[in-house]
Amino acid sequence: MSLHELNTFPGVTAEPDAATQQFVFNHTMLRVKNIEQSLDFYTRVLGFSLVEKRDFPDAQFSLYFLALVDKAQIPSDDAERHTWMKSIPGILELTHNHGTEHDADFAYHNGNTDPRGFGHICVSVPDIQAACERFETLGVNFQKRLTDGRMKNIAFIKDPDEYWVEIIQPNF
Repeated sequence: MSLHELNTFPGVTAEPDAATQQFVFNHTMLRVKNIEQSLDFYTRVLGFSLVEKRDFPDAQFSLYFLALVDKAQIPSDDAERHTWMKSIPGILELTHNHGTEHDADFAYHNGNTDPRGFGHICVSVPDIQAACERFETLGVNFQKRLTDGRMKNIAFIKDPDEYWVEIIQPNF
């Protein structure tokens, strides 16, 4: 589709309101059962950095904010880091409800089994072949390998809660 066709697609507003020009899609949230396993997956396997943690002991949950950024970009001052984190795109918020990790029968719905809803998050990598080989070496669970199906340019891996993570390469 051409850019003109995209801009005139049914349901698409012809001109976004000027009041929205500085809006930033900041984050998406996933509920996770075992925060240590999830932090390991997102930091070690996918390279995210933990940029902020908030605890709510009375409500028995904690929030963990992660970003795919060079650690040198992360402000060391807490207040400055908090403001910075709210201004950048692509933050992943992991919500851990305390105690879920101890319940063997507990699991969050990943959105990809019936009834379907949430689908996946996506990470763009510079070399999809190398990334997928590394995921294989690390023992990451795949939903779809590059060799599976008709779309040979995307892969899907699964995090510890079975959420799907699409892996793409911009020029592949």
